Amino acid sequence: MQTFEIKEDFLLDGKPVKLISGAIHYFRMTPGQWEDSLYNLKALGANTVETYIPWNLHEPVEGTYDFEGLKDIEAFVKLAQEIGLLVILRPSVYICAEWEFGGLPAWLLREKGMRLRSTDPRFMEKVRQYFSVLIPKLVPLQSTQGGPVIMMQIENEYGSYGMEKDYLRQTKQLMEEFGVDVPLFTSDGAWDEVLDAGTLIEENVFVTGNFGSRSKENAQVMQNFMERHGKKWPIMCMEYWDGWFNRWNEPIIKRDGQELAAEVKDMLEVGSLNLYMFHGGTNFGFYNGCSARGVLDLPQVTSYDYDALLTEWGEPTEKYFHVQKAIKEVCPEVWQAEPRKKEPMNLGTYPVKESVSLFATKDQMIQAQQAMYPLSMEEAGEGYGYMLYSVELKNYFHENKLKIVEASDRIQVYVDGEHQTTQYQETVGEELTINGQPDKKEISLDVLVENLGRVNYGFKLNSPTQSKGIRGGIMQDIHFHQGYRHYPLTLSESQLQAIEYTAGSNPQQPSFYRIEVELDTLGDTFIDCSDYGKGVVFVNGVNLGRYWEVGPIRSLYCPKEFLKKGHNEVVIFETEGREIKELHFSEKAIVD
Repeated sequence: MQTFEIKEDFLLDGKPVKLISGAIHYFRMTPGQWEDSLYNLKALGANTVETYIPWNLHEPVEGTYDFEGLKDIEAFVKLAQEIGLLVILRPSVYICAEWEFGGLPAWLLREKGMRLRSTDPRFMEKVRQYFSVLIPKLVPLQSTQGGPVIMMQIENEYGSYGMEKDYLRQTKQLMEEFGVDVPLFTSDGAWDEVLDAGTLIEENVFVTGNFGSRSKENAQVMQNFMERHGKKWPIMCMEYWDGWFNRWNEPIIKRDGQELAAEVKDMLEVGSLNLYMFHGGTNFGFYNGCSARGVLDLPQVTSYDYDALLTEWGEPTEKYFHVQKAIKEVCPEVWQAEPRKKEPMNLGTYPVKESVSLFATKDQMIQAQQAMYPLSMEEAGEGYGYMLYSVELKNYFHENKLKIVEASDRIQVYVDGEHQTTQYQETVGEELTINGQPDKKEISLDVLVENLGRVNYGFKLNSPTQSKGIRGGIMQDIHFHQGYRHYPLTLSESQLQAIEYTAGSNPQQPSFYRIEVELDTLGDTFIDCSDYGKGVVFVNGVNLGRYWEVGPIRSLYCPKEFLKKGHNEVVIFETEGREIKELHFSEKAIVD
């Protein structure tokens, strides 16, 4: 059993150790990828792996917990130990991580007025419930009990959000109550305002910083802050940003490998670091995060490649070898090796077997919920994916005004089955003019609302806009309409299985397309989405994530673990009236 202490140095079994760590998110890749990724981290010259633990992934429905498959944090930590790595865990209820709502579960939004990341008793009771399940799973993995976990995080970049020290104290007390006895830490930016607001240094909680450049300058800020509080702790950058995340309709962000290696060298000369990200992986499903810029929310892409040292699919980059060399120059005694390689495959082209309009099959897929006024996505369902609102309006046989009030995020309006308009934050609430059919007394109105991803960082976490769907209502003329049928489209396995493909095809409406794929060879691959509009792709029931023609990434990564030898089923949900006729696999990512 190893001992780990934080004094003037990090001490492992009483001897000083420099922590050379890399971030690998177990939940952004398949368990079959973990070993190669962890091995490549060790081969880099690292001795530690770090990961967040997202609350919303493990408690997707309040009181229902899931730690299976790619959510098996215990298996990931044990595998890291087998490979010879120490582990830093970040089980804080908020993680940022460019992850949906920063890891906070959507169901929290049903509690109107509850203040997140605060001592609001309603919030802390939810945290207690979650920690009562999560923390006991982590306790046996601590170095104090023979495991590899040397540190755990209380909160993440709290100084960039709040300054309520009692919230940090209550969170710390909960972790300790449920058995955490390894050193605890916080991580914040490297400037005084956020360090003052976000740390518990006065209660001996270790302080780490997050930055990705000006290593010695930022390290000096950290050192000065700790010295002012009478601490002579080692310097640790908990997130050394080696790349960056990407948003839809913006160019891919890249960082030069040699420039990064020079900065890593500077950092290792003055302290320890955790490369964020070492291997980024993928935002499978509806878990991509969203940036907040002024009044706008800017959703992030499905790929979390991050321009990291390993690609999204795990292939070592040129950057990997530059950093490996820099580590050796500062720490010549580290063990290093050639990394394992990954080569994706082109699995061919397959025709669409059948298709159906969402409007034709919605009642087979979902039992509609009826209410006088519109329910939000959190009130009517789990809060992810899409919500279809179906309404019957009286036809006055002349032009009628229509307005959708307070809705998020992307709204597509269909009048008698025909697409009328698509609205975003900037245009939601703008008045429309609609006409009914001359031979019908009613107008069928369908409004498809997509949750593009809740913000993961900043001031909007407590904003009403993070409640998705229609919050206000639909106005016909100048009054609010009453009488709604709600179809929460989480596109779960049971919903996909209930699709009735014979119900009626209409490619101009949001539609499902089914493709059968026979395989005798399996391999990692990409689905080419460059001819599609916008939607999501399911492989054997697994949601690979969102595609969107605006780019910059026009493919979806499909790990071989999601495929089977023999028969496979792919379902595409396309929302833009773009008829899909074929499925193309590719051996490479398709990037603008």
